[in-house]
This record gives sequence, structure tokens and C-alpha cells, in this order.
Amino acid sequence: MYVCGITPYDATHVGHAATFLVFDILQRRLIDRGLEPHCVRNVTDVDDDLLARANEAEVHYLDLAAAALATFEADLEALGLLPASSEPRATSAISAVRSVVGQVLDRGAAYTAGGNVYFDTGHHPGFGRLGRLDRAAMLELAARRGGRPDDHLKRDPLDVILWQRSEAGEPSWGSRWGPGRPGWHVECAALALRELGSPIDLHGGGRDLVFPHHESESAMAEAATGGPFVRHWMHVEMVAMAGAKMSKSTGNLAFVSDLRRTWDPMAIRLAILGHHYREPWEWHEDLLDVASARLERWRGSRDGDGALDAARAALDDDLATPDAVAALDRAVAAGRGVSRAMRLLGLR
Repeated sequence: MYVCGITPYDATHVGHAATFLVFDILQRRLIDRGLEPHCVRNVTDVDDDLLARANEAEVHYLDLAAAALATFEADLEALGLLPASSEPRATSAISAVRSVVGQVLDRGAAYTAGGNVYFDTGHHPGFGRLGRLDRAAMLELAARRGGRPDDHLKRDPLDVILWQRSEAGEPSWGSRWGPGRPGWHVECAALALRELGSPIDLHGGGRDLVFPHHESESAMAEAATGGPFVRHWMHVEMVAMAGAKMSKSTGNLAFVSDLRRTWDPMAIRLAILGHHYREPWEWHEDLLDVASARLERWRGSRDGDGALDAARAALDDDLATPDAVAALDRAVAAGRGVSRAMRLLGLR
């Protein structure tokens, strides 16, 4: 499985944690069933947003990325996440990116203009199918999510940049179509193909990545290889705070590094697991009071396999973590120990 990781210019917020916890629970259940999942979680360490933030802070972009990554890794470890099988960085994949871009160009699915290379979305008849979006909706989302439909060098506003000319002071690598740096979407395509080949069994991330990121990444990978890219897609709904989606742009963020100064990280984990990954929900710290009390009750029960079968059945039903939590509550109320079911949920 390939899970889209962070662009490391800020600490881990609860929305990030919720996404990665879902894939952690999925891996734990697969391991519990005797399987060996191989999970790749990338790091986008060269990107428009990261470069802009580094420029604002007057630091080197890789120094900014290193500091944010250190916090991110400490947060995930505190929350009890299994380590990724590999965690490749975009800057490690420049050769792979150039290979993918060259393949897409050679297949006639891309064109050069003004020192940039663009993916021709008209070459991919299914473009928009992943998000079930019509052209108007794609144009609107592209404008909001960095797709630059107003770029005058594009043949079509929906075309997507594969390789872009670097501005002064930005990182740059050589290529046969000119110096520059990768576009965001092709970085994940190249990393996924390099690390896992194709087709990938499962690919996922936050719901906000469906378009343009996963739509474009998939189209580029399929244009490069000539075959299917992903067997199954899985997306985690958004977490809100103060009535709006938790977002760096709006600043309504609850950072895991701040929360774990006051709260048991296992209570943070349990508070998140009380919500189903397909349902949007709102974060507030009252959830931690409830989770802390629940965790104390569970830890106070004796060792045992109470609720284990029910928790397994809940996870097998589209990762229904709220049902698993409810099953443990019932078992503890009945005087049964739930230590094994807690371990299945990654709770220490």
C-alpha cells in the first residue's frame, strides 16, 4: 500500500494523525490475519508550499523539512503507529521522476512549453473518473488546490505540470528538456512505481487528495506504464475544528505535539478511533476527557481476549473502529479483560 505522507513545513495536526491512524489500524488487522503488509509513506520535501514557507522563514527548505519531520516522527511514535516499510523523500526520486516524465513524453501524453513539461489530460479519457467529477468541478478544484488552470502555457486549463522551470533561488535539477524541478503529482507517481511497481494493491490518503493529486498521479503513472496503477483506492474524510475543515491555510489546527504535552498519547489515539474514517467529524478537547476515562476503565480490566472477536469483525466491516470501541466498552462492563483487543487497536 502507498499512503500519501506530509509536506514537511509544519507539525502534525489531528487531521494528519487521523489519516495515518486509519492505515495503521488496517495494517494491524492484516498482520492479525497472518498477512505481511508493505506500506510506503512518502515525504514531499520539494514542493511549492514548502519552498514558499522556507522563503518566508528565510531558511533552507531542507532545514525546514528536517525540523518538521523530526516532530512528525516523534508524534507518530508517541501515537503508537507502526513504522512505515519505507518512507522515501521526493528529493530521493529525481531520477525516477525524470524517467516517468520521459516515458509520458515518449508516449505522446505530454508536451513541453516555456521550459515546462505538461501532462495532456485529454490523452487520458478517464480523467476525472476517480473523483467522479465533471469538467466544471475539476476546474474549480484545480483553481483552489494549486492546479493553476490560468497558466497561459497550457493547451488545456486542466493539463497538469510534470516538470517545471525553477525560479531564482529554487532547487533545480538537470533534465533532457531543461533544468527545473518535479511537479507534485508526478513525485508520488514516480515514488510509488519505484517502491512498489504496478499495480499497487491499495493507495490512499486524505479525502482532499482525490483531486487533483490522486487523479493526476494515477493518470500520469498509467500513461507511463501503459497499465493499471491502483487496484483499490481508500480515502479518509476530513477532520474539522471550530466549524471548518482543519487546514494550514485557515490556521484552525490542533497539533499532536501540543496535545501530548498534556494528554496521554493513547487517549489521543483512542479519541480519533472513535470516529469512522468515511465520516467527517469535528475535533474538540472534550473528546480527550471521554477517551481518557475510557482508557482508564479498559486498562483497569484484567488481561484477556474479551471483545477480540467482535473487534476483529468490526474492523473487517470497512474498518468500523467506533463499533470496535463499543465492543470493548461492553466487554469491560461485563467484567471481561480486553488486553488483546486493545493491542489489536494499537493501544498500550
